[in-house]
Amino acid sequence: MHYRALGRSGLRISALSFGAWVTFGEQLDVAAAHRCMKAAFEAGVNFFDNAEVYAGGAAETIMGDVLQKAGWKRSDLVISTKIFWGGKGPNDVGLSRKHIVEGVDAALRRLRLDYVDLVFCHRPDFHTPLVETVRAMSHVVDRGRALYWGTSEWTAEQIRAAYEIACRERLIPPTMEQPQYNMFTRERVEKEYLRLYDQIGLGTTVWSPLASGLLTGKYVDGIPAGSRLGLENWAWLRERMQGRGDWERRLGQVKQLRSLAAEIGVTLPQLALAWCLKNPHVSTVITGASRPEQVVENMKAIDAVEKLSREILDRIEEVLENRPTPEEDFRKLFD
Repeated sequence: MHYRALGRSGLRISALSFGAWVTFGEQLDVAAAHRCMKAAFEAGVNFFDNAEVYAGGAAETIMGDVLQKAGWKRSDLVISTKIFWGGKGPNDVGLSRKHIVEGVDAALRRLRLDYVDLVFCHRPDFHTPLVETVRAMSHVVDRGRALYWGTSEWTAEQIRAAYEIACRERLIPPTMEQPQYNMFTRERVEKEYLRLYDQIGLGTTVWSPLASGLLTGKYVDGIPAGSRLGLENWAWLRERMQGRGDWERRLGQVKQLRSLAAEIGVTLPQLALAWCLKNPHVSTVITGASRPEQVVENMKAIDAVEKLSREILDRIEEVLENRPTPEEDFRKLFD
């Protein structure tokens, strides 16, 4: 395993990490989750991602049970949660000071921890003043209930505004963002956040590197029973992906990418994960799995990174045809 700094912080985080979304509480019970987390930990993973909304809190409960059962040293772990959707009550949703404080405390009870290393604002809240959210997140860190805080799926403008509020009021600023990033979704990480990496030292913990399973290749010949898009409670995701208008085109690209992966001696998922890891602005790539064998295969993506030569990367770009257009440097007009 390789370890990277989380942005400009001193925290070292495994380049590949393991998350509870989709599987914990829906496909995995405590025993199965323990097997997967154990396989990840033995491969060198130290970051395990979660959120209050995953399986209605059950994902955190399961992870907490696994952590108790495994008995790993707390300082060897980086544990996260995300706050926004905590329940159905009027104050159980959003980023008010009340929900942030109470939501973090509830997450800690489920995780059976004294603190989380990372806490994310799971989405922006347009109904709460940003200064209230920044003060509340800084308060949570000051209390020792979390060590760092950040955002998830926020725009660059929103992140910068929160950072400036924190600096102006001498509060703890956000230092990390959890965006979606994969071969088909790249604009935000590769273009929108570009200035933030240098300006505020932004770190990224990217999710959905396999594009909700599309980049595993398993949907090329239809949707298998038991797969994420085959589950009834994930029908909304299936409808969203297939209703975009480019589903068939993407399946064709997946076939080409699968052939390219075989050519260099890796699996398609390993190629997709390694491609994310090639981005120097990616602090960690969050993986998921329902079986320990999948965890082991995913971890081999670390060794696949060195196989992605400039030539191979260029060939991937020829397949994808979606490289973000860089901002124009007007000084070059006079060079």
